[in-house]
Amino acid sequence: MRILVVEDHRTLAERIGEGLRDQGWAVDVVFDGGAALEVASYSPYDVIILDRDLPVVHGDDVCTALAGGTSTARILMLTAAAQVADRVQGLDLGADDYLAKPFDFAELAARVRALARRAPSGAPVLERAGLKVDRARRRAWRDGGPLALTRKEFGVLETLMAADGVVVSAEQLLETVWDINADPFSNTVSVTLARLRRKLGDPPLIETVVGSGYRL
Repeated sequence: MRILVVEDHRTLAERIGEGLRDQGWAVDVVFDGGAALEVASYSPYDVIILDRDLPVVHGDDVCTALAGGTSTARILMLTAAAQVADRVQGLDLGADDYLAKPFDFAELAARVRALARRAPSGAPVLERAGLKVDRARRRAWRDGGPLALTRKEFGVLETLMAADGVVVSAEQLLETVWDINADPFSNTVSVTLARLRRKLGDPPLIETVVGSGYRL
């Protein structure tokens, strides 16, 4: 799952980003509404955590633009305003959920997981070819046996499972499993796939489609 954090308080934004990465998710962080609209225009996100009081472009306008555009990301709006009227207004703008500051990180992470399950590609459990992936609990099994996967290995497997037999390019894997700072010229995807293949065992389940990418 890929998440965008939009928060102008840099320390808070980085802490949220670090905490979400510790959950095993790919996270990008930006600090104003203009940057949020820019990166959301070319990067596919599952969930966007959006502060309401943003510089450059106000969070309300960002929310309206995203909700009314082509983005399928679920929006979790953050704000220091905790009145019912503020929450209602935020939801009416197109947000999917609303969390008042200050908040407990465990609740934020739980709300992100809940929003991901509601996303178009957000089936909570994926099963295919003897594999089972529990997205919420970040666990996977093959033929009933548990798989000890790193966060990136799990992310690659989850992405291939969700593609349901469609070829996924290395670039798509970088966008989905890593973050905006990933080096597109590195061999990180192929190295992670090699480790994942070994852990999945035989018979092999991941096919390399030359010139295109990978398919489960």
